[in-house]
Amino acid sequence: MVKNNREQIHHLLRNSHLSVTETRVKILELFMKSNGALEHSDFEKKLGQSFDRVTIYRTLQAFLDKGIIHKIPTTDTSVRYALCKSECSEHDHHDHHVHFKCEECGTTLCLEETDVPSIQLPKGYAVHNVEVVVSGVCKQCK
Repeated sequence: MVKNNREQIHHLLRNSHLSVTETRVKILELFMKSNGALEHSDFEKKLGQSFDRVTIYRTLQAFLDKGIIHKIPTTDTSVRYALCKSECSEHDHHDHHVHFKCEECGTTLCLEETDVPSIQLPKGYAVHNVEVVVSGVCKQCK
């Protein structure tokens, strides 16, 4: 990994008031190398047995809580995660965009340039979160 990326990771962890640990650095490295969203099992496969399932889960949860990553909804029981933009902060995600899941290769991508459509709710309702996942075939599989 390029030293610049490692410095970026250390800076991100410190700014999020998280200690710099090998697990956190390795997980953030995987996010930075990834072309799309990652599942919990991706971390287990790529990190190997040196990182147990609970440690990975706790690290991902800490990153969610600090606004470093966000969850992407899926139609099955799995959860996917992707890096947030810099304007997200602890317990306050501002990273609202559409996600795309390829039906061929299974890759899930954040479509940063595509805004979440406006939702008009009946009077008395309040929106807290809108999650949009579009499925189809990505440009690599087309």
